Amino acid sequence: MSTVDLALVSVFCALWVVLNITLGPLSFRLLGLPILHDFAVFFTLLLVTWVTGKFGAASLVGIIGSIIALPLLQGNPPVMIGFAVSAVLFDVLMLANGHKFRMKVYSVTVAALATMASAYFAGVIIGVFFVPNGTLEWALTVWGAWHLVGGIISVALTLPLIGILEKANVRRIKIA
Repeated sequence: MSTVDLALVSVFCALWVVLNITLGPLSFRLLGLPILHDFAVFFTLLLVTWVTGKFGAASLVGIIGSIIALPLLQGNPPVMIGFAVSAVLFDVLMLANGHKFRMKVYSVTVAALATMASAYFAGVIIGVFFVPNGTLEWALTVWGAWHLVGGIISVALTLPLIGILEKANVRRIKIA
């Protein structure tokens, strides 16, 4: 990774933290569901993958962002651990298109499937390990499904945004 990539990872770590400590609790207060947590996570991961095109960028954002956000989400179980693990899974799944994110059918399909699989996985991990009285069956059917919904929302909102940014040649700002 270049210094520009590391700077971009730092910016997206900050975005991860801000979105997760604001949208996550808001989602639970309004809906009692994790949907906006997943939106915050995968909005950030999709953008950092698009802008850097490097393996490891999403993992770094997920792990570092989670470490920073964990103590800021006082009173909540350490759900950010589940999101950090899902960020690593997302990063590995994005190897299917070499992290070369373009607005082509294959690239968008890989990004959407990687997001949905990772969001569902986060829900299962969180449902089994961090939700009181959470069982594997409940995590696989209910909690994983609600996280999947959040992942789908992030895909539906982020991929068109990336398409707009691509058309505006915003990615060309990156020098290295």
